[in-house]
Amino acid sequence: MEKQIFVIGHRNPDTDSVASAIAYAHLKRELGNERVTAAMAGSLNPQTTWLLPRLGIEAPLYLADVHPKVRDVIQRSPVTVPAGAPLLNALEEFHHNSIRILPVVDDSGVPKGVIPLRKIAERFLVTGPDSLRLVSASLASLADCLGGSFLAGAPDTAVEHLHLFVGAMGEESFLDRIAAFDPATLIVVTGDRASIQLASIERGVRLLIVTGGLAVSDETVRAAASRGVALLTTPLDTAATVSRARLATPVLELAVPSFESVSVDEPLGRLRDKLLHSGETAVLALEEDGTLAGVATKSSLFAPLPYALILVDHNELAQAVPGAEDVEILEVVDHHKLGNAPTSHPIPFITAPVGSTCTIVASLYDEHRMLPPAEIAALLLAGILSDTVILKSPTTTQRDRAAVERLAGIAGLDWESFGAEIFAASGALSGYGSPERVVGSDFKLFSQGEVTFGVGQVEVFGFDEFNEMKAELRKALAARREKEGLELAGLMVTDISSESTMFVMEGGQAFVRFMGYPQPEPHVFEMKGVMSRKKQLVPHLMKVLGGAR
Repeated sequence: MEKQIFVIGHRNPDTDSVASAIAYAHLKRELGNERVTAAMAGSLNPQTTWLLPRLGIEAPLYLADVHPKVRDVIQRSPVTVPAGAPLLNALEEFHHNSIRILPVVDDSGVPKGVIPLRKIAERFLVTGPDSLRLVSASLASLADCLGGSFLAGAPDTAVEHLHLFVGAMGEESFLDRIAAFDPATLIVVTGDRASIQLASIERGVRLLIVTGGLAVSDETVRAAASRGVALLTTPLDTAATVSRARLATPVLELAVPSFESVSVDEPLGRLRDKLLHSGETAVLALEEDGTLAGVATKSSLFAPLPYALILVDHNELAQAVPGAEDVEILEVVDHHKLGNAPTSHPIPFITAPVGSTCTIVASLYDEHRMLPPAEIAALLLAGILSDTVILKSPTTTQRDRAAVERLAGIAGLDWESFGAEIFAASGALSGYGSPERVVGSDFKLFSQGEVTFGVGQVEVFGFDEFNEMKAELRKALAARREKEGLELAGLMVTDISSESTMFVMEGGQAFVRFMGYPQPEPHVFEMKGVMSRKKQLVPHLMKVLGGAR
């Protein structure tokens, strides 16, 4: 089965991340891969929330995580046996399906126990005549196993513990053989021996089985009915009847009531622990309602996952959707520094020092000689304009400018007006809903040696609103720093109109004197001309953190 592929950007997605995911997924589908879906690893920020309806495009699928679950590796067609079925049915399932454990389920599909193959082997490897003749079964299950029909008596469903004898000798010798047993616990198997039949009935045995499909006289039937003896006729011969009678035990009688189970929604690691440390060869995977979804064995742990990822606008697992480290990564399309984890085999890794991942995705359309639809072209255009701050960021390259001109033509938009519209619609800090969302909407982690720090960025028109929210933003940064154990947590508030940034920083006080920017007040730095986190601020912070130690 073809894998489901998710094209997904980084956590705390920005417009470039979301736009490149949607556009690249569209390109993949146009190239023939129908099972490609755009996804996002976090909530949309205000800018993207405004943009997608503006272009008539649906938001990507939200994936909180991609941690493999039990449901991803089990086969949802487990071999089972009903609780009331005879053991014969269980043996047939073992034989035809090459399994080692068989779940016993009720009418609702809820497991009531399991039958390990060794359990059946133990039952039939017993020795001694007394053990060999024991039959634990109901009259109904005996009739079912023998393909028989009752001439007298009823197919009771209650399980009884009976002793089986074959009437293959003279009447006197036979009666001596069964004399020591309670007649109410006896099953007598015989052919057309009228004397044995009548003697057994006279003795009051529990069940008389006449084999070979042979005729039974009316006299014998009347006698059995009169004495309360169940009389069963079967087309099987005596040897087959004896063998199958021992297989008439309802499976629930032999089932082990305790078994290891796991929910299909639990992480795959939970199943791994149970299989490796419980001592059981199989674990039952259960649906939310308790019904059986499948049977997992150690081989299930090696089953390929039904989905894989294409990463866009990032390549570091620290920024990827949670669980990405356990999932196959098929491709990477990015414009950031390299920090990717190793892969088990070569993959397409498409990267370029441009201002936006959307620039790269737009070039991939060109490579395949495909023209994006107007709305996809507008989306790619928006991603470039957002990430390059309408081509004002120092990260902007000639490739970005050329892509903007080309995409604007396809979309039928004036890119400067469109860029101004994008930022005007999303340039208010109040649009984020809370200081925490302002800080976290595009917050990324970085490291320098043993130091880990985080920087978020938002774009605004003027600093008036920022000046009103400074105290709340500092509190949100302090909480974020403590939660993630960072040396420092900062927020770039970038004013598009003045092309400058106010940088709020919590922590890292030992490095303040090395920052090299005016500090109008504690924890706040004024950075004129700084608009890029990737190309300006983060490299500067890495130098500061590295050089100050």
